[in-house]
Amino acid sequence: MDFISLHRRHVEELSGRVARVLDECGITALTVHSGTPQKRTAADDQYWPLRPTPHFQHWLPLAEPGCLLVIVPGKKPVLVRPPVQSFWEALAPPESDHFWGSFDVVEAVPELPPGRTAFVGDDLSAAAGLPVTDVNPPALLRALDGLRVHKTPYEVACLAEANRRAALGHEELRRLFQGGERSELELHLAFLGATRQDDVDTPYKNIVALGKHAATLHHVSYAKRAAPAQSLLVDAAASFAGYCADVTRTWVKGGGAAGSAFAQLVAGVEAMQQRLCAAIEVGMQYEQLHDESHRQVGGILREVGISRLSSEELVARGVTRAFYPHGLGHSLGLQCHDVGCALRPPRSENPFLRNTTEIAPGQVFTIEPGIYFIEALLAPLRSSPDVDWKLVDALASFGGVRIEDDVVVQDRGIRNLTREVLPQGGGPA
Repeated sequence: MDFISLHRRHVEELSGRVARVLDECGITALTVHSGTPQKRTAADDQYWPLRPTPHFQHWLPLAEPGCLLVIVPGKKPVLVRPPVQSFWEALAPPESDHFWGSFDVVEAVPELPPGRTAFVGDDLSAAAGLPVTDVNPPALLRALDGLRVHKTPYEVACLAEANRRAALGHEELRRLFQGGERSELELHLAFLGATRQDDVDTPYKNIVALGKHAATLHHVSYAKRAAPAQSLLVDAAASFAGYCADVTRTWVKGGGAAGSAFAQLVAGVEAMQQRLCAAIEVGMQYEQLHDESHRQVGGILREVGISRLSSEELVARGVTRAFYPHGLGHSLGLQCHDVGCALRPPRSENPFLRNTTEIAPGQVFTIEPGIYFIEALLAPLRSSPDVDWKLVDALASFGGVRIEDDVVVQDRGIRNLTREVLPQGGGPA
């Protein structure tokens, strides 16, 4: 992959987009700060590793504090990279050097043109010594967020590479789960090793859940001792050049009536997830796709024998939302839950849906349906005779199933970045 050429074209396109935004906002120049490390606690002098502001990373993958990007329409972007003063820790070198040629790199802030200059950044104190007139103007921030919705070919290539790296970890954990008992902590560390990441490099805290722990949607409190388990849910990924993958796979092993029923459940979610991906169309409301996922979850609950009600009745009575409480997916990019695709609130029955956009070419988002056995959500339904509670209780030890892919919307159809490297979403380990 020629990331040098892709990044050069990305910066050229981004420069044109930002120039139009600045003109609309009446701004002459833009300065974007990379960020400042944050203290873990005011009582000590330890700092969290820097997560650069996404507005800075939209231009280049440099995770160094105190840098400044200067954008003046019609001119080559300038990267202000001050000399490193600290001798306590060495900055990690950039993983790739494909981006340097797109910028003039200097050590001091250049003279800015007359007019309005905006500062964008998390550390407002960094704007104090700059000749800026506007600090994080809301209209500008909204416009810059909007520019991140439709990905350039460079961004898609970065997301594809992040998926390729994540696949290495998922394949390793499936192999380890199949081979014998491992603790969740051991599996988490194995994922880091297979993807060559430190914990802070992952796009989000890995979710590694054996058995009933999969009922906790964000299970990150890993069990440290190995124990028998018939199911494994792994929601874990990797990053490249600041761009995030977000991948979930669910595996099952062992037999028995409950094991067979859970394997059927996993197969049902796998087939449903692929049908939903195939149903994506330009112009469709993403919430419409989310609604369809609930109808299909109702069908799976019926097929597995959890309820005899029709799919329509299960949706209407709120039963599917007890088994499937989260949204179908979210925008993906420089942030795992990226910006720009939740410009309006979802309907009241979909409070956790993070994507309410009209689907358009260039968008990247996740498709991640699931079915879980979360007692706090199921308890209000316990008096219903329309649910086979004996089967539900037997399946509760498996926690639940979620299958998640990252997809790019094209003019016709989609490109599934995850299935290119991980063809199977779940099933027997």
